[in-house]
Formats: sequence, structure tokens, C-alpha cells
Amino acid sequence: MEKRPFLTKEQVKEISETYPTPFHIYNEKGIRETIKALKEAFSWNKGFKEYFAVKATPNPYLMEILREYDCGFDCSSYAELMLSEALGLKGHDIMFSSNNTPAKDYAYANKLGAIINLDDITHIDFLEETIGKIPETISCRFNPGGLFKISTDIMDNPGDAKYGMTPEQIEEAFMILKEKGAKNFGIHAFLASNTVTNEYYPTLAKVLFEEALRLAKKCDVHIKFINLSGGIGIPYRPDQEPNDIKVIGEGVRKVYEEVLVPAGMGDVEIYTELGRFMLGPHGALVTTAIHEKNTYKNYIGVDACAVDLMRPAMYGAYHHISVLGKEKEVATRTYDVTGSLCENNDKFAIDRQLPEIEMGDFLYIHDTGAHGYAMGYNYNGKLKSAELLLQEDGSVKLIRRAEKPKDYFATFDESPYYEKLVRTGRMEEMK
Repeated sequence: MEKRPFLTKEQVKEISETYPTPFHIYNEKGIRETIKALKEAFSWNKGFKEYFAVKATPNPYLMEILREYDCGFDCSSYAELMLSEALGLKGHDIMFSSNNTPAKDYAYANKLGAIINLDDITHIDFLEETIGKIPETISCRFNPGGLFKISTDIMDNPGDAKYGMTPEQIEEAFMILKEKGAKNFGIHAFLASNTVTNEYYPTLAKVLFEEALRLAKKCDVHIKFINLSGGIGIPYRPDQEPNDIKVIGEGVRKVYEEVLVPAGMGDVEIYTELGRFMLGPHGALVTTAIHEKNTYKNYIGVDACAVDLMRPAMYGAYHHISVLGKEKEVATRTYDVTGSLCENNDKFAIDRQLPEIEMGDFLYIHDTGAHGYAMGYNYNGKLKSAELLLQEDGSVKLIRRAEKPKDYFATFDESPYYEKLVRTGRMEEMK
């Protein structure tokens, strides 16, 4: 699959006059097209709902776009619940899926009326002690253990994951929750990350549908919904074919009709909580080449660094890079593309074949729309970049300004050093 930027060199040159690089930018048109395709693919299920994984891209401007299509939000922390409440969400428009959860987070989720998704059987008593009673609608996270395979391909190792309950534990949990007043149950599982195959969701669905059938009979409970969670990936590499959400939705429908419908469970609602699939391809990190170094290797230094995109440094993840204006030129040079952190793994690409890069060239780093800005940090005192939205009419909107030194030092506000920092006169300087 050819990786094409959704911006041209001319557009970036104009944008950078107002918003200097580096910046993350998102494509509104692509976001809308993806959510429409997802809803259409699962339109066969009357109760279908997408709970966008806030952790992927916690920006209210983008979340508002998804709300136009009746998306809910999957939250995993107190701050994410705050963001959802600020956007006017409450009740079952919020799914609270967390692990090792603090009491205050459960209390806040309960106050909002969110659906609480329990990660561990011990959290039942903890939740009850925290909020006083067990909600009538509640979910449990399931982990079947072992290896998760599609045909003979190992997709991931759930048995090594910290999330979810064993089959024995979830059965016991349902019985306890039922005794404590729960009436509507949900089952959730996340067994593989960033899969680029149309078979993942249908295979996962079969596991969960069969488990739901077992639990409904064994525990005599009403299964209200099954949450397939995330895991549908995107093609980070040019040689990967993207998932076809229409084929995926049809695959889940077939399993639904094979397993649940004959058992009289044709009213079970299907939920998803996609982040990467929803926004990943529709975001990019745009940065400028500012230095070239030639020692034992050829390095291109850019004005972004791992604080803007951690995935390559943290996971060795591949992100395709286009040199804007040179997309059709032959890749004749081999570079490491690096940031300026005092860490040798601060590299966006290693031994990457690219066209010859000149200082001032704009590099467009693909597929940063999810788990890009969100995973940023401030090591070396680096300040996080701005977030922009390329709107459908072609205009650009600032949806989060770049950090300033005053943001970095804000938590010293009660210290004797804060006023000294203010007196330097540089607190308002941009990145």
C-alpha cells in the first residue's frame, strides 16, 4: 500500500508560518470516513456502540467529532473521566476500563453512571466498599490464558498479560456479582494488539460468544453486551494491506448468528473500543530537518524528538517517513533520523532509505494519530508540540497549543523558586 501524506509541502510551509514545526496534525475528513465505515460494518447489531479509547488521543476537539456519530468513550483514569464529563457525557456513554484501580477513580466513574469493567475478581469487594453497592449493569474483563492464535499464527500471549480474569475467576465473579444485585452483565477482552488481519475480530468474537453462552447457562445471568475492545490495527508499513472493516463486521456477524442466535441470545449488544484504527492513520507528526551529521553513519537531526512520538524509541516501532515535495524521488540515501534527546534510542528511523534530505526539508511522519501526542513526556525539559486539525474545508485549526516553559514549571508554583523562574522573563516563550 502506498503511503500518501494528507498534506503537501506547500500546505506545510504555509501552516508553519503560524504554527512552527514540530506539530501533530489530524485529518478531519479521514476521521469522519472511518467512523462512518465502522458504524456501517456493524449496523446489523441494533445495540452496537463504539467507545473510543480516550487514551489513544485525548483531545476534546477530536472527541467532539466522534460524538457527532454517537460514539461513547472508553476511559481508564480519573483525568479521562474528567474529559468525558466536560464534553457532557454521563451514564452508559462512558465505559470505565482500568486495572489496579484507585478507589477515587471507581467513585468518580460511579458518580457519572459509567459502565464499570472490572479487571480482577478482588475488585468486587473493593468496588462495593468504595461506592456502597454493586451497580446493576457491570462488566468483567476476560483472559483465557495461553497463546492467542489465528490458524497457526501466534498473535499474542494473553497468558503473559496482566489484564483480566481466568475462566474460573470470571465464573465466580459473575456468581458473586449476581448475589450482590447485578442484573446485566458484560464481557470484555483484549487478546492481541495492532493486528493487521480481518480474522482477528471474528476469532476473538467466537471466543467471547462461546464464553458468554457458557456463563449465561452456568451462572443463570443476562449477558447484555460483549465488548470486543481494540486490537484492530493499521498498516504502519507500506507493504501491509489495511484491514477491511466491512469484512471484519461481516465476519463477526456470521459468528454471532452461529453461536448466540441459536441459543436465544440474539439481543446481545456488540461494543468496540477502538483508538488506533479510528485515528491512527489520520494523524501525522511534521518536523523540519535542522542538522546533518556524518560519522560512522549518516544522521538527519530534526526539531522533533521522542517526547513528540515515543513509539519508535519505546518499542522500536516503524513509522513511515515522507520527505514532503520529494515523494516521487528515488530513495538513494540511508539515514538515521534522530531527535535531540540525550538518549541514543531517540530515533524516528534507523538505516532508512530516503531521498537526499536538505536542511529545511519537511519530514512527514505517518500514522501518529493515536498513541502519538498522548504518550509524550518532558524528559530533558523538552516541551510538547502543538496539535492542529486540518478541517474538511482545508483550513487549519489549533486544537492544542504548544507547551511553554510556564507549563513545564507550573508545578513549582508553591515553591520559592517559581518567582525566580518567572523573573527570567522567558516563561511565555514558545517552543
